[in-house]
Amino acid sequence: MRAIPVASVALLGAAALSACVPAGAVGSNTFGFTVSPATVAPGGEVTLAVGRTAAGCHGRVTVTSPVFDTVTIPRDESSATARVDRDARRGAVYQVTFACRDKTGTAQLTIAGGGSHHPSDGPWQSKGVHAGEGGTVAGFDLKQISLGAALIAGAVGTAYHLSRRRSGADGA
Repeated sequence: MRAIPVASVALLGAAALSACVPAGAVGSNTFGFTVSPATVAPGGEVTLAVGRTAAGCHGRVTVTSPVFDTVTIPRDESSATARVDRDARRGAVYQVTFACRDKTGTAQLTIAGGGSHHPSDGPWQSKGVHAGEGGTVAGFDLKQISLGAALIAGAVGTAYHLSRRRSGADGA
């Protein structure tokens, strides 16, 4: 009779731990080459980023694509911006190539097929919030990891304690 509560607590703990794994950590690009946004209007601006983790690239990164000029990300920075050509073909998907010493990676950049929301005369200016940085690209925060582990341990311990009390009262 004791095996059922112990098994349910173990499954609950495993489920809670698997929910804590970031989605990008499974099968992620170890060099962290990214283009954001992945879909942009002609004449728009994209952010080209590289992960500077232990397995990532630590040198200068050269980024090339047929839809924008060659961009260089210096070794002490993790991102740069590029302006997409105004005559980029709408609906097309272009390959963006990142080259860092002996490491090479690619990403896809899609050109939006709808009309542009920006006037064609004058420079384009972004007025939105700069979002999308961090997440699995950023480093781990030890305080948050330990707080999450403590919460999970507390939940598992409470479930185990309550299951033991309940089975003891039923058996008597």
